[in-house]
Amino acid sequence: MIQLNILSGRKAGAQSAARRFPFRIGRASGNELQLDDDGIWDQHLTLEFNRQKGFMLATAPNALTTVNGEPVQTAILRNGDIITLGSAKLQFWLAAARQRSLHLREAFVWALLVAVTAAQFALIYWLIR
Repeated sequence: MIQLNILSGRKAGAQSAARRFPFRIGRASGNELQLDDDGIWDQHLTLEFNRQKGFMLATAPNALTTVNGEPVQTAILRNGDIITLGSAKLQFWLAAARQRSLHLREAFVWALLVAVTAAQFALIYWLIR
């Protein structure tokens, strides 16, 4: 659903995909994204999905987090937002959609085309006879 690109910190260059919510980020091992950079708390922030509002960020009390340079406790995230927590920077990004396999549908269409062509040949043969 969403992708977090880690821009700075010890895991710089890595990516993390969030497909289930709430998605917790922090230093503790129970978090979905574990970052052990300076200034990051055990459970620093949580990302949640709200159908009406979209993706929401909620920071732990007294934990310093900024979104696009503005300090926040809660925020609605948009594609491309830069989240700074401690000494780490993350970019919030919508992940590429996974496309379902179309093999079955394609095989059905080809089988239908072959059946229609065979029916046309049978009709032409029957009319000529």
